[in-house]
Amino acid sequence: LSTYAPEISGKQLELLKETIPKLSRVAVLGDSNEPGYAQVLKEMELAAGALKLQLQTLNIHDPKDFETAFREASKKRAGAVLVLASAVSAGRKQIVDLAVKSRLPTAYWISEFVEVGGLMYYGPSYTDLFRRAATYVDKILKGRTPADLPVEQPMKFEFVINLKAAKQIGLTIPPNVLVRADRVIR
Repeated sequence: LSTYAPEISGKQLELLKETIPKLSRVAVLGDSNEPGYAQVLKEMELAAGALKLQLQTLNIHDPKDFETAFREASKKRAGAVLVLASAVSAGRKQIVDLAVKSRLPTAYWISEFVEVGGLMYYGPSYTDLFRRAATYVDKILKGRTPADLPVEQPMKFEFVINLKAAKQIGLTIPPNVLVRADRVIR
């Protein structure tokens, strides 16, 4: 099963724009050494053009880069941040705290960020992927060769919003965005 879906970044940008209608600039935090980074940025740039958004890419290779990246996003007047998948983004709490400190609405690549105080997540439902993985285990235990099984893309997606985080940064989530959330943390 794959969690890779570069087209998701367009939907993440769309949700940020709907949440912050006057949004014009989004800082993108990611590690250019990560597989798929260039493809994700390519998809994101297409979506940003359609939404009339400017992207500011901020490369992070080490947790010590987080503070500098948020400082740079604020300095260049980013109205929001989108955090891409990265091995160094395991410092979830540090990233969430910096987003709150900078008062920047931030969307994340995995829902665990929202559970520790981040604003929003849109992406694959990992619960659904785990359930589907069980069917692969079953097939393998019944004799199927793993190499013969197809790689599947995510089929179910989820949208999670943390209203506590919104309140901390002084953001009101529009009702039309809030009603689309699969889960709301209050």
